[in-house]
Amino acid sequence: MPGTSRYETTPPFQTAPGEAKAFAGLRPRDPGAATAVLEHTLKATDRLDALALHYYNDARKWWRILDANPELLCGADLSDPQLVGSVILIPAAEEPGGA
Repeated sequence: MPGTSRYETTPPFQTAPGEAKAFAGLRPRDPGAATAVLEHTLKATDRLDALALHYYNDARKWWRILDANPELLCGADLSDPQLVGSVILIPAAEEPGGA
């Protein structure tokens, strides 16, 4: 479905002339800074998909929470016992303009 992917405008990797193509995928998406709306104190049972379902009523928007918290490299980081009690940011479900 055109127009629905957050990667739609992500450019492909470009190599220098004469350089072997190292990767056939896309450049990493630059999410920019998400506008935080809420703060959430992490519990031992928290998962990104469950938080997205709770805050956005859509478990597929887990990436919004991950983008707003660059200190988390992936959703598995939430299972780190040292993060229990830490505060993460919960951004708006969409940025102004519908992104």
